[in-house]
Amino acid sequence: MKLMSKTVLLCAVMALAGCANDRFDDTNSVDLGNNAGPVVGSAQDPNSTLYFQQTVGDRVLFEVDQSTLTAAGRSVLDGQSSWLANNSEYNALIEGHADEQGTRQYNLALGARRANSVQEYLVSRGVPTSRIKVVSYGKERPIEICSEEACYAKNRRAVTVVSVVPTS
Repeated sequence: MKLMSKTVLLCAVMALAGCANDRFDDTNSVDLGNNAGPVVGSAQDPNSTLYFQQTVGDRVLFEVDQSTLTAAGRSVLDGQSSWLANNSEYNALIEGHADEQGTRQYNLALGARRANSVQEYLVSRGVPTSRIKVVSYGKERPIEICSEEACYAKNRRAVTVVSVVPTS
């Protein structure tokens, strides 16, 4: 019985070893002619909303009870203003958010200050005011729900939502 177990184990190891070639061999690959660039609308398309969200960054975070932009926030907004300058067919909606601490009224006002802070920065970077709208959700739309600082930190944010300008 032991000989049979060893034989099966040895065969399994040899079979796996045969599959362990981690070099990429493209000698049998076929060129499908997809070298025209990224798929339109994908996260690799620099003019897409997915690219804006995932590569440029659609949100900035704030410190507790603050609407002042951090250096990291300004860096994200620099990328947003550049993207908006290159994609004039898009408008931006800035959503202001707060964590669950504090009253509903206070957090709506704080969310509005955060959204306005982002709007003012984007305008200072050349984005026309007519292309930006702001709204505050206060603590009503958390992305993390728990009573810990890690969750609170993610909810203290302003999110830029871009959409195509409607044509008449």
